[in-house]
Amino acid sequence: MRPFGSPEVLEARRRIAARLLSQGKTVTEVAAAVDASASSVMRWQEAIATSGEAALAAKLHSGRRPKLTAGQHRQLLKALRRGARCWGFPTDEWNCPRVKVLIVRLFGVEYHVDYVGTILHQLGWSVHQVEYRARERNEGAIAKWRRDEWPRLKKEGATAS
Repeated sequence: MRPFGSPEVLEARRRIAARLLSQGKTVTEVAAAVDASASSVMRWQEAIATSGEAALAAKLHSGRRPKLTAGQHRQLLKALRRGARCWGFPTDEWNCPRVKVLIVRLFGVEYHVDYVGTILHQLGWSVHQVEYRARERNEGAIAKWRRDEWPRLKKEGATAS
């Protein structure tokens, strides 16, 4: 599995490992220092031996280019923080279909609704279930019941079994 971090961050980690290896540190010491496996450090060591330090450079990844740039991700995050009502939705909660609509409005980019959840996760947002509460709810009475009645009922239940 690919470690977390941008290609530049991972390249810097490999270069630090190369510097430590050149100082005479063991593979195990270097692996612990840069938070990598010993097998990765050995692979980097072999790459340096055959191709020099240029072998540690970040490589372009194949695959489709992202539809949204990093700047657009930041814009989306700002738009999400403004709330759904600001964008014409009847309530202030976000869900994947709503975020999909927002992305189309802002950037003209279409994503499958299931992938929108992945984008939200990449932005640091997580799924939360909306908790609906009755308008008539009396927080004071609930707190009193939890403080006075619940412990009594709990004790009675424990002695009954």
